[in-house]
Amino acid sequence: MDIVEQIISGDVRATARLLRDIDDEIPTSKEILKELYPHTGKAYVIGFTGSPGVGKSTLVDQMAILYRKEGKTVGILAVDPTSPFSGGAILGDRIRMQRHFLDAGVFIRSLATRGHFGGLTRSTNDMVNVLDAMGKDIIIVETVGVGQDEVEIANSAHSTVLVTVPGMGDDIQAIKAGIMEIGNIFVVNKADREGSRKTIRELRNMIEIGCRRGGSNGWEPPIIETEALKSRGMEELHGAIEKHRSYLLSSGEDKWKEVIEKRVRIQLIETLKDQAFRTLLDRMEARGDSLDELVEKVVDKKSDPYTLVQEIISRELG
Repeated sequence: MDIVEQIISGDVRATARLLRDIDDEIPTSKEILKELYPHTGKAYVIGFTGSPGVGKSTLVDQMAILYRKEGKTVGILAVDPTSPFSGGAILGDRIRMQRHFLDAGVFIRSLATRGHFGGLTRSTNDMVNVLDAMGKDIIIVETVGVGQDEVEIANSAHSTVLVTVPGMGDDIQAIKAGIMEIGNIFVVNKADREGSRKTIRELRNMIEIGCRRGGSNGWEPPIIETEALKSRGMEELHGAIEKHRSYLLSSGEDKWKEVIEKRVRIQLIETLKDQAFRTLLDRMEARGDSLDELVEKVVDKKSDPYTLVQEIISRELG
């Protein structure tokens, strides 16, 4: 079998090889993605986001257990932030989720953001499609970051779970502006900590304000209290996700279509931007122009970024 057939049949090694090529931006991976795309659209994608240290990985680990008990297969993409100094990432999720490594029904891949803002790597959506084509019933994307500027996961998942913990008042403030856009479900993890009541109250107030302004779009996000290390509240979280899924499906085709169209639109825009950027760089290099030379021009005040970009666009695309 070729690699496309292997992936569709659920071959783990072939899938891992393609995901590595996608992450390394190997050109041949795009051709494989084209062939796999008609086989996508069956998986349900759940996004988990929140600041580092709120317990996202433990929650994802527990959710995987619940879905496996139901007989569903699970794909997990765990995105870790990249160090701006060393370029390295912690990628600790492989350790935290090691109980699943011998389970053929669970596929785990850790990724680094590589400096990409928004909490997702540029290749994450492609990888979601690969796991979808592979036949995973549930795909969980765990990513970092909350706030108005970091809502990419909300555009990539069917259901988005925003995780916080008591005692992070600044975190609550950070998500105020985009509260309704980010989360379909809110989790207060480590709910046994002091201050959990206050955190829940603040979240509920913001959700109510958002609903009154019409930001809920017919769905009022629930707040689930959990203690992931003790497996407390996991059934409730599972139920909330299933309830949101049912809401999307039962609200008529328009609601489900809206979610799918949003996902496709984002992927199309990101793919277009990436391809356009690469095309421009290739043309510049063919002409003998280099980014280093352009940087030097700006540094030496011989030009400015705006003029240079305008000249490049006019010359290459005008």
